[in-house]
Amino acid sequence: MLYSKINKGFLTIAAISALTFSNVNAQKKVKPNWESLAKVNEAPDWFQDAKFGIYAHWGPVSQAFEGTNPKKFYAGWHGMKMYEDGKKVPTKNGKPTSNYLHQVEKFGDPAEFGYKNFIESFDTSGFDAKVWADLFAASGAKFAGPVAMHHDNFAMWNAKSTRWNSMNYGGIDPSASLKKEIESRGLKFMGSFHHAFTWQYFAPAHKYGGVDAKDYDLYTNPHELNSMTPDSRFYKEWWDKLKEFIDVYQPDLVWFDWWLENMDEKTRQKFLAYYYNKGKEWGKDVVVCYKESTFPENTAVKDYERGRPNQPKKDVWLTDTSPGAWFYRPGARFKTPNELVDILADIVSKNGCMLLNVPPNPDGSIPEVMQNLLIDMGKWLKINGDAIYGTRPWTIFGEGPTRLPEGGHKVEKIKIEYTNKDIRFTKKSEKEFYAIVMDVPENETIIKSLSTQLGVLNSKIMNVELLGSNEKVVWERNERGLVIKAPKACPSNYGISYKITMEGYVENNIGGAVDTHAEN
Repeated sequence: MLYSKINKGFLTIAAISALTFSNVNAQKKVKPNWESLAKVNEAPDWFQDAKFGIYAHWGPVSQAFEGTNPKKFYAGWHGMKMYEDGKKVPTKNGKPTSNYLHQVEKFGDPAEFGYKNFIESFDTSGFDAKVWADLFAASGAKFAGPVAMHHDNFAMWNAKSTRWNSMNYGGIDPSASLKKEIESRGLKFMGSFHHAFTWQYFAPAHKYGGVDAKDYDLYTNPHELNSMTPDSRFYKEWWDKLKEFIDVYQPDLVWFDWWLENMDEKTRQKFLAYYYNKGKEWGKDVVVCYKESTFPENTAVKDYERGRPNQPKKDVWLTDTSPGAWFYRPGARFKTPNELVDILADIVSKNGCMLLNVPPNPDGSIPEVMQNLLIDMGKWLKINGDAIYGTRPWTIFGEGPTRLPEGGHKVEKIKIEYTNKDIRFTKKSEKEFYAIVMDVPENETIIKSLSTQLGVLNSKIMNVELLGSNEKVVWERNERGLVIKAPKACPSNYGISYKITMEGYVENNIGGAVDTHAEN
């Protein structure tokens, strides 16, 4: 980062040269090739500092299961699964999906009541952008926005690129209203796109029958079920929608779901170059997040769906996760605030950020259980935020008995319960770092990694403070580790954070975590 130097009111020659170089560099356009794209991209400081963001899966598909008995439905995939009857549209076991059976029972034959009928009856009466934005800000999130377009090809904005949009069917522009409210509260604005998979999502509708040719702008042109090669019309419409959203709403972050990796390389390069150049034009440091092998890791931020690495990564990364189902599902079970706080701490200690989903009710209101969950997370972050926001990975990410067996996608399906012996580390500077104790301590906390015999910390500890408390911390460092007496009153019910100040520190690049629970 270049800083101008001022000497008695005049810029020094070095500063002028730096500024000139900076201006020239900012004017250079990114080219749509991997070499050029790799040079421009480094996740901006705002994103690395933010750590926590929110998006919301809401749209016409949300109303498909309102007031029903909660069976194992594919909530967000209803537009695909509702056509899989097991005969016309084969399934793995040759039987109809539960979505198809539900569709026939509640709405009728999909050939008569197709997905477009859900769009035509989209109820937006409960949506309030101010309420959403207040809740996002209260949760402690630093960036937020809508699922702009899911697999169903429906635009959650006042689109000119498609007639299937929330203004024509719903009478609202949630992207515009959310952008205004989110940014007015100091958060960055994002939009997520899932419409690469639309090509396969609506293939069963064509196989089943009943799709009118005039509606191919929603369902795509007819094609085989397992086709991996979208036609030219699909490519054009995919790009038109994405480009329009970028041009109109100027998002700070664009997030992609899977299947984009199956679209041609030229299209992916075209998008990145266009968006990065737009960021330069707007004077914004923009971010792109992706799954699978869509982009090389040196051109954008890698995302792990409901998962995370089990070791720190050199480059910042993202987890997208949901406390329950992605879309509204009656009777859905939600993670507790304690679980989500633990997951966030583990992510941040490994150089990651969390993108948390909020699944609204069918009418766009936020379920009470979700409101309470976000407010509780915000309370924890208000106390412990210094150990999260603006931090970077420490020498090791943590210690304790509870670890992911392996990293990757969807590892959160494994039930993990962290204890007060599990510690996660983050740092702010070379003289201070944080130890997050993942549950409320009982008598004492022993941070074994900081033993005088292990050599992880080669500096003298000067002070230990408990975030959110004025209580004097009683501690000593010896061969057992950093031994901290439990506070008389814990400032949080979900674990606590200690700020540790050192005399001076030289990084020991040992990586990973210290196994403090092995016998030897």
